[in-house]
Amino acid sequence: MRLSSSFIPTLKEVPTDAVIPSHILMIRAGLIRQLSAGIYSMLPAGYKVIRKISEIIREEMNAIGGQEFHLPALNPREIWDDTGRVEAFGDTLFHVKNRDYVLAPTHEEIIAFHAKGSVKSYKDLPQIWYQIQTKFRNEARPRSGVIRGRQFLMKDSYTLDATWEDLDIGYQKHYDAYKAIFDRCGLKYFIVGAHSGAMGGSKSEEFMVKSDAGEDNIAYCEKCGYAANSEVAASVNKPLDRKDEQKEVFEISTPNVKSIDELCEFLSIDETECAKSRVYISDGKPILVLMVGNDEVNESKLENILGSQVRPAHPEELLDITGADAGSIGPIGFKGRIIADMNLKDANNMYSGANKNDYHIGGIDFTRDVANAEFFDLRFVETGEGCTNCGEALEVFKAIELGHIFKLGTKYSEALGANFLDENGKDHPIIMGSYGIGVERVFACYVEQNFDERGIIWGKKLAPFQIQLLGLNMKKDVVVDASEKIYLDLTAKGFDVLFDDRIDASAGFKFNDADLMGMPVQIIVGERNIKENTVEVKVRRDGERFQVKLDELYSKIDEIFESIE
Repeated sequence: MRLSSSFIPTLKEVPTDAVIPSHILMIRAGLIRQLSAGIYSMLPAGYKVIRKISEIIREEMNAIGGQEFHLPALNPREIWDDTGRVEAFGDTLFHVKNRDYVLAPTHEEIIAFHAKGSVKSYKDLPQIWYQIQTKFRNEARPRSGVIRGRQFLMKDSYTLDATWEDLDIGYQKHYDAYKAIFDRCGLKYFIVGAHSGAMGGSKSEEFMVKSDAGEDNIAYCEKCGYAANSEVAASVNKPLDRKDEQKEVFEISTPNVKSIDELCEFLSIDETECAKSRVYISDGKPILVLMVGNDEVNESKLENILGSQVRPAHPEELLDITGADAGSIGPIGFKGRIIADMNLKDANNMYSGANKNDYHIGGIDFTRDVANAEFFDLRFVETGEGCTNCGEALEVFKAIELGHIFKLGTKYSEALGANFLDENGKDHPIIMGSYGIGVERVFACYVEQNFDERGIIWGKKLAPFQIQLLGLNMKKDVVVDASEKIYLDLTAKGFDVLFDDRIDASAGFKFNDADLMGMPVQIIVGERNIKENTVEVKVRRDGERFQVKLDELYSKIDEIFESIE
């Protein structure tokens, strides 16, 4: 492709709204442009990358027996009502104006709908159905370029099975296929246990890339390789020591004291002597959750314990439920289910709210005064805490999710009546799995892992072009003639070449653009070298340069491409 007639609008300046490297470089290198918050257009060079990633995904999915669909993005709302996910997705689900339709963020419902109409017998199973399709989520705060957008391209696939053993097989096939996909795309990634969230189901794992731009926190043990999303991660964490002195419950006036820090300052105590209270609503019922000090409730762990979604009680609900406002709530006298973090088990002489505004209670003994409390791990793991596998210190860091695989079970097939007959003629719900990859996230994560101060560094598998050919002075016939011949010869040999044939661009401008766009190999045609029957070849990743005779150029290019990934 000739750059003079191509649309690759590179920029010198860093876009004001771009913060992370991939967002900055994808805009500067002319790969994407923003249309609106969280909505991006893929420009021609960027879309070439998307197609290459998609083809790698397609090949690996086909290799495990996947059959490609193209399902509607516009879905009847009633199907989503049947599975309860209109409420589960909440405001992130796009509704069209008349509210009868939604824009799909994923396609479990539609897969189950089609399975209901066509899968009748165990003989029709197993099946692997997949698509590479545009999805929509009404992100409240879209950010990080294409990593967190409102419209995005996703590979989603689904296993349909008659037995749980077959689900295990389909799940493992996807696990192996995902590793092959990300390996072929040249990504450094790791795999973590995860929370299924609005997807539901049992086992789920995420394929992650370590990045400061990530929105997920991962707990990782370097010694044994334990890795888990903070939504489900556990650690070796010592419960509070039981104090020898046994106090009785007593009430304290604490005017205008609302937070743990304010209570500690008012009473001159440590935060580990405080049991913070939060009220959640689950299935319409209030639940009191207690944590040590300023520890935050891990709502994903709470949902796993309860088997249902939760929400914090609204301020106007708290007075009816507890008799007090936030900051004065506690376990003594609370009417309802109480769940506490494991670190509070057997704790005594603790302080918490009195369920009366501007009062707290001290001397709380969890074995004596909160005997109905249930104890679970409800904490977020922190850096330095012990690994549950080997005891070594965990590191907690940010990461970007590339892909997520779920064992869904029968949630969607039961809701939509997608059943099959077994060999004895008995009716059963189809057992499902769901498996997603964010295609643009693969793109962005590759850039996050492959750039320097000059621009992107592409490998040969995902690069928009394999070679960038630079004619340094296209006003000189000798440069034009040599460049044209090299361009035509390389193209005939099957190389995808971006030919910088711009007449008015300076050599420095062309060099900067070439490094910014980052194609694996640059061939530089200058008047002086051509007169000596040579050209310069540069490898973008390591900056190595070669002076190559024209009659040896093509064998040298073959040699270089054999050595680069």
